[in-house]
Amino acid sequence: MQLTVDLRSDTVTKPTPGMLEAMWSAKVGDDVFGEDETIIELEQKTAAIFGMEAGLFCPSGTMTNQIAIKCFTQPLDELIADQTAHVYRYEGGGIAFNSGVSTRLLNGYRGIITAEMIEPEINAENIHFPHTSLVVLENTVNKGGGSCYTLADIAPIAELCRAKGLKLHLDGARIFNALTHTGDKAIDYGKYFNGISVCLSKGLGTPVGSVLLADVATIKFARRIRKVLGGGWRQAGFLAAAGIYALDHHVERLKIDHAHAAILGEELSKLSWVSNVVPVETNIVLFDTVEPAAAILAKLAIHGIKASDTDKHRIRFVTHLDVHPEQVEHVIKVLKSF
Repeated sequence: MQLTVDLRSDTVTKPTPGMLEAMWSAKVGDDVFGEDETIIELEQKTAAIFGMEAGLFCPSGTMTNQIAIKCFTQPLDELIADQTAHVYRYEGGGIAFNSGVSTRLLNGYRGIITAEMIEPEINAENIHFPHTSLVVLENTVNKGGGSCYTLADIAPIAELCRAKGLKLHLDGARIFNALTHTGDKAIDYGKYFNGISVCLSKGLGTPVGSVLLADVATIKFARRIRKVLGGGWRQAGFLAAAGIYALDHHVERLKIDHAHAAILGEELSKLSWVSNVVPVETNIVLFDTVEPAAAILAKLAIHGIKASDTDKHRIRFVTHLDVHPEQVEHVIKVLKSF
């Protein structure tokens, strides 16, 4: 029987038996009335991990990011982000639609921007210019191939934002992958960010959900915005239980995903039909192909391997908890056969 390997994203994972058991036994209530004990536990637990005051459980990272932008800006404002940022490229134009805010895009290194890049792009108070009010960072950077900010990178950006009166939000789509790679402590993040989006459905392997973290007043307003966007839960403690289980059991194991990605990156770098491999830091492998990526994806599919292209000659592999050593070996064997 042919092995199948899904490397399209770490969002494709299925709940583990332990996670399913936790979901099955969850205590639930109506979250719109603030009565779901398990959601409350997840929000408080995640906030404590990152040294933040409060949390808000939402269906997706897109929703947590868009709520944060709405909380931290006013119409006619402008936010600053890297040109690869998920909030700009992959959230359906929500910055403009939901918040009436424009975006100043910077060209960072693999999606990583610096205080020195940000400062000259902060608009002076002038009626001709939108008011700069927010900086958004992404960790890890999806389009950067899982590249990471360290706290040493973040600190000067946070200092600049405080000095200039700007808010600082983190799209923590794969924040635990970043922490696993850098060795930084999650609780220290609360010193630097006004808002943090923590995704639970990527590397941590839950079926759905992200938590927005901020101070109590911001989360109170964020809850109202969530309701307006149609994100008010009812008995969603079953999903929150998966998040609690993931935080307790799936963070440490991210090292395995990183190791698998590193092995794939190393083997790809040896192949003549691969022209470039972006340095592998976490669980994302980006590589460029001599022939069109679509042709390579078709060949992979024949062997039960699913992947995605991010450009005409670029392919992305993403490792996750449903990718096992024998599957990695199968992928390598197939790659070498081309």
